[in-house]
Amino acid sequence: MRISDDRSISVFFSFFLVIAVIQSCRNSPNETRKSSAGNEVLSAERLSIERFDGYTRVTVFNPWQGQQNIAMEYYLVRSGAAIPEGIDSANVIFVPVHKMVCMSVTHSAMIEALGCGDCIIGQSGINLVWSPSLKLKIQERKIPEVGYDSGINTELIMKLSPDVLIMYGIGNESAGYVNKLKDAGVKLVYDADYLENTPLGKAEWIRLFGALLCRDEAADSIYTSEAELYNHKAEIIRNETGTRPEVLLGFPYKGTWYISPGNSYISRLISDAGGSYLWEDTRSERSMPYGIENVFTRAIKADFWLNPGIAESKRDIAAVDSRLADLPCYAGDNIYNNIKRLNSSGGNDYWENGAVHPSMLLQDISEILHPGLSPDSSLVFYKKLK
Repeated sequence: MRISDDRSISVFFSFFLVIAVIQSCRNSPNETRKSSAGNEVLSAERLSIERFDGYTRVTVFNPWQGQQNIAMEYYLVRSGAAIPEGIDSANVIFVPVHKMVCMSVTHSAMIEALGCGDCIIGQSGINLVWSPSLKLKIQERKIPEVGYDSGINTELIMKLSPDVLIMYGIGNESAGYVNKLKDAGVKLVYDADYLENTPLGKAEWIRLFGALLCRDEAADSIYTSEAELYNHKAEIIRNETGTRPEVLLGFPYKGTWYISPGNSYISRLISDAGGSYLWEDTRSERSMPYGIENVFTRAIKADFWLNPGIAESKRDIAAVDSRLADLPCYAGDNIYNNIKRLNSSGGNDYWENGAVHPSMLLQDISEILHPGLSPDSSLVFYKKLK
């Protein structure tokens, strides 16, 4: 499995081609592309948004792990308008959409950030939802569990009759349940945010939901504000820090340590926060499996240890392998996990607001690696393990 962040390790496997989004959420008859290239997207490598007269084209590139040369196009047409000539009606989505099923909590977080939480009528992994407002709707049985991957409840989804179902490509389009949903007329839109290699690239997928919900201006405002905050903070860190502490990431799972490569989302986040990731010199399209012994020999150099799986204390770490207690960062009490905003059902706001607002993640990690850099700041998503 490719890792663009450390997500699969953090939840212990409990578990956005370019999307060209058409800004046809206006009634202007003479819409044109906003740039010579036609793509409105700035940071996301797998998302493209192009606006034409009468429709918006959304193209998603390579939405599955390890895939190349795949482009999936969606045409967004204003509800009540005629489908422009030459466009395949099978790829048309009428906007704004009003009913959405989400296969990731990051999807629902972006929808909520746009003020459209009431559009969510189904969710995969409801036990992983952190949002208090969505949790209430789940408790009131307004948002049912729709399952995951091969266990997806196709009958329930067809009964819910969503305008769109937002997928992410862990498997591939040939999976049986995908064909079953397509045959039933369910519109599937692939979101590849989790495959982006930069925090801002991931956050910019909010533009996809802005296009689907006709909330383009709100999406642009949220992303632009985040980009400005993130880049400003990263510049301050570069200018005001001299040392770059070494950082270890992750945790072993059944004897194997799945290492995020140096071209991953989390590696970029650590670098921008003024740290040096122990495997920043590596490049891979997938996570890299290492034995604990191999990790240990390099981890001896680590000044800090971040995101150690589901560990809530140092004792939890030592219980998995007593040798880990010999690491200097363990003895020095420099272990931090992204579990501060974790609710009783397992929902973690790190994957929700953290994905929408990467400047907050950058602030947390920079404060861990360079204490006092931001006076009066406190950790939002991270907590020190004791």
